[in-house]
Amino acid sequence: MNVKKVVLAYSGGLDTSVILRWLIEQYQCEVIAYCADLGQGEDLEAVRRKALKTGASRVFVDDLREEFIRSYVFPMLRANAVYEGSYLLGTSIARPLIAKGQIEVAIREKADAVAHGATGKGNDQVRFELTYYALKPDVKVIAPWRIWDLNSRTALVAYARRQKIPVPVTPERPYSTDRNLFHISYEGGILEDPWLEPPPDMFLWTRAAERAPNRAEYIEVEFSRGDPVALNGRRFSPARLLSRANALGAKHGVGRVDLVENRYVGMKSRGVYETPGGTLLHTAHRALESITMDREVMRLRDSLVWKYAELIYYGYWFSPERELLQKLVDTAQEKVSGRVRLKLYKGNAFVVGRKSQSSLYDPKMATFEEGEGYHQADADGFIRLNALRLKLRTLKQGQPMRGGRRKKGSG
Repeated sequence: MNVKKVVLAYSGGLDTSVILRWLIEQYQCEVIAYCADLGQGEDLEAVRRKALKTGASRVFVDDLREEFIRSYVFPMLRANAVYEGSYLLGTSIARPLIAKGQIEVAIREKADAVAHGATGKGNDQVRFELTYYALKPDVKVIAPWRIWDLNSRTALVAYARRQKIPVPVTPERPYSTDRNLFHISYEGGILEDPWLEPPPDMFLWTRAAERAPNRAEYIEVEFSRGDPVALNGRRFSPARLLSRANALGAKHGVGRVDLVENRYVGMKSRGVYETPGGTLLHTAHRALESITMDREVMRLRDSLVWKYAELIYYGYWFSPERELLQKLVDTAQEKVSGRVRLKLYKGNAFVVGRKSQSSLYDPKMATFEEGEGYHQADADGFIRLNALRLKLRTLKQGQPMRGGRRKKGSG
């Protein structure tokens, strides 16, 4: 590939630091480092200095925290997107935004190509590149892990030491991690054996449940049209609200997940995640939906949630099908406004209250005491009509069954 200028998605970690130098050596090209601030909590000025020292001609550091939460995380939360039952998609949802920022810099700087540090075994390569091609169809993409001979972490460490690039991976912490304002993920090292429990000192954010406070804490989350807007009565911007939710969830050990998931490329992989604030907001959001959404609308939306989550996990954020689903989701959220009270205790977030001016819950209708507007005798005809096809089926097929089995001799 003949390239003169490349925009590299750069984090300052082992992989991208090695890739930066490798690109310069391999292509004799200019490399621009692009770093997105998604709330990873790092010294990004140090990352900038490291990129320049490693050989980058320029470094762009974009503060995307508010955009990340407002335009990516919150739309996903409105859909209650969960991949394979427990993963709240913290890494998946970040990749399209990083890739979009790269493409914007590539266009502005008239770069020939973009590059990333995702391996040829994982999901991130797909997420980055689908976004690149969706936003700039003629872009050239360099994926070093798929073409170089540095085919292991050990080889990367050796290369980095030869090039005098500081190495962030140590024998004490051999994990591959990804962090942003929504979550932290851990892969590799001891985690590659799905039988072994993650070591307690691996977790960087949440307290272990057994070390969490012995007294429960109550919090209130307020929503408007499906988006969280206030916490404990105070309104915040999206990123600041999530930051405060993170602190509360982490304090009480909420949001740890350990799962073996199915990667898009076909293999299974174990991932361990910490998503404290996201777990609180997801739990509260579902509780508010329970009193504000029509039953059939909710069931229709829920029947599509698995697809929506899969689209994010696979990297199709900028796809027409995801955008279509988003419109359906957002229409269904128009009345999802109100407050939810959660009780945080020892790794759990219990829903203990919910209220809304748009509530469809009518205590006069639901009460076990004498209520209004509902006549219990009406249920007789309702049941008979719904039982009609069951009765006809049994009558047409022969004698009724007893105890789950047909009568002797009934065939």
